[in-house]
Amino acid sequence: MKIDPELLAPNENLTIREGALSSLNIGNIQSWYFSCLAAVAREYGFSLDVPFKELSAEARRVIFFGIGEQKVKVEYSHDNGNVRTYMGSWEGLVNNYERRHKETNSNYIREELEKYMSFKPCPVCGGARLKKESLAVTVGERNIYEISNFSIREAMDFFAALTLSEREGLIARQILKEIKARLSFLVNVGLDYITLSRSAGTLSGGEAQRIRLATQIGSGLTGVLYILDEPSIGLHQRDNRKLIEALKGLRDLGNTVIVVEHDEETMEASDYIIDIGPGAGIHGGELVAEGPPALFKQHETSVTARYLSGRSSIPLPDKRRLRNGKSITIKGAHKHNLHNLDVEIPLGVFVAVTGVSGSGKSTLINDILYHTLAYRLHREPLYAPGFRFYRRH
Repeated sequence: MKIDPELLAPNENLTIREGALSSLNIGNIQSWYFSCLAAVAREYGFSLDVPFKELSAEARRVIFFGIGEQKVKVEYSHDNGNVRTYMGSWEGLVNNYERRHKETNSNYIREELEKYMSFKPCPVCGGARLKKESLAVTVGERNIYEISNFSIREAMDFFAALTLSEREGLIARQILKEIKARLSFLVNVGLDYITLSRSAGTLSGGEAQRIRLATQIGSGLTGVLYILDEPSIGLHQRDNRKLIEALKGLRDLGNTVIVVEHDEETMEASDYIIDIGPGAGIHGGELVAEGPPALFKQHETSVTARYLSGRSSIPLPDKRRLRNGKSITIKGAHKHNLHNLDVEIPLGVFVAVTGVSGSGKSTLINDILYHTLAYRLHREPLYAPGFRFYRRH
């Protein structure tokens, strides 16, 4: 975690005196810091009364990273009206806050400073999280960090094309067999685009679900009873078919798969349907209908059977609410599976964000839109792993 200069000046349309550097309020040191900053501004010839975005790159460098050992003349007004003159230094906001974060014993100050921090790659290893000695070990001229940054499909191609000597092949034969088998399971459930280095916490619900299923298929167990509770929730229809194929794979291995589900495609693909109802909660608990899908659809009293057969349906509404012309625009969204995405979200209407599992729906709304708005409106912390701040456009 490092102090992020972008978070120190969230609104560059303001001047420094108007509060462009809102972080100066930390620890009731505003007046002293303004005196020091004003002295630096005089020395380096920039103004505290122009919009922050108009300051030169050199002025920003001085503000954030200081002036080294150089001293400047600081005039400071005490509460009693006396004006004192000091020869002071300016270490820069970034250096000052990182030092204070390291030295403070106050949890409050530490949490306040962390509002202006974000996760950065380590300058020594570049984010590899391994020593140079470990990274020096290569297979096929690639180290473990480089291979982990491959997508599943790229990793499959890499290991398929890997050429080893007779001795190396003898050593690696069983290892390569396992690696290729596990990668192929992930490809079969539609996860060939995911990189091996992705942390589990960044996966969508559908992606995590399919990884768990691929793990079970890869285990090769037979005679196991699997019970899944609505596995299709949050999945796009394209991914739904891949989920169903994975479930069929578990069945074909010699297992029993029970799925609690309301999805039409999943019910159509099942071997046997059991309808519990007729309603929910205290209105349910009875066996309403059962049988293979073709026979089940013919049941007269089952609400599920009526809709599954097409005898009943929910019509689309005739009238739709019109948008008010206002919108929120996100430009250049870049995180996980999002790559420089521009999105306009209309206001005043009910908006659905849809897409295949892993396309970045949750990342766009929860990680980017929510965190940015929470920071702009309520100054909520922005130091979630991997979060990147987006300026107003």
